[in-house]
Amino acid sequence: MVEKIAILMGGMSAEREVSLVSGDAVNEALEAEGFKTIKIDVGQDLWAQLSRADPDVVFNCLHGEWGEDGRVQGVLDLFGKPYTHSGVLASALAMDKHRAKIVLKASGIRVPLGKLVERKLAAQKHVMRPPYVVKPNAQGSSVGVYIVPKGAKHPPLDIAMNEKMGALVLAERFAPGRELTVSVMNGKALCVTEIIAHTTFYDYEAKYADGGSSHIVPAKIPAEVAKICMKWAEIAHQALGCRGLTRSDFRYDDEKINKKSTKKDIVNKIVMLELNTQPGMTPKSLSPEQAEATGMNFRQLCRWIVEDATWPR
Repeated sequence: MVEKIAILMGGMSAEREVSLVSGDAVNEALEAEGFKTIKIDVGQDLWAQLSRADPDVVFNCLHGEWGEDGRVQGVLDLFGKPYTHSGVLASALAMDKHRAKIVLKASGIRVPLGKLVERKLAAQKHVMRPPYVVKPNAQGSSVGVYIVPKGAKHPPLDIAMNEKMGALVLAERFAPGRELTVSVMNGKALCVTEIIAHTTFYDYEAKYADGGSSHIVPAKIPAEVAKICMKWAEIAHQALGCRGLTRSDFRYDDEKINKKSTKKDIVNKIVMLELNTQPGMTPKSLSPEQAEATGMNFRQLCRWIVEDATWPR
């Protein structure tokens, strides 16, 4: 019987503040559901923190490095108590965008053309023909993303100074179109949301600042497009070995799409950008919004995630 839940939050990544918000929201929901909770602001002494808390279940609300890249999951595997979301392998693989794309492409999912390059080289010259994107290979929440537009004479020079991106970065063909996302619970896609950013693109500010973006749930897109995105999200969840709740992001370029367009025409206008194994967890976050649209409120979603927790993952 689950009585006490440890909620991992905060942590040491660039997404610490977002994680704290998720953790507080989950804590409030689980307390309202009758669980005893303890919030853990994760540090390098996580093992000691968990040992002191002695929980029945660990609810992972961490984002970014250490929280969703397999390292914390390794500690949780050793700790031996049921925990939420994906395990070590799936977390590490999904966080590594370049290698995840290799798996997705092999599974029949269209992904943007991309390659790993040295960060300093990406600042010195074009590593592919513009337009393209340069971003960290192993971070979330659009932290440190640079768009190199068509006609640009050279890439942004400050890429070289942005050490938080890592020594190797991912250069990826820019995917135009509408921003779509699909959450998957226990292998089943919920619905499709369209994200309309009120900034240049769907960056960190658009995701988390008040008024940074609008969400249309469900997205007002052709049924065939929604069907493809939901199918690909389910395939990605399975192919990467994910568990629990995930969210997959897509771009759909509807320019030149009309009533005469074939299924092949439509498929060729959709690309999957990435899969997130630790979606944001506030009532207004994308995945909880989708759960709400399918009849599951935030408290019920948090309870489901707890009940889905197992060891090992």
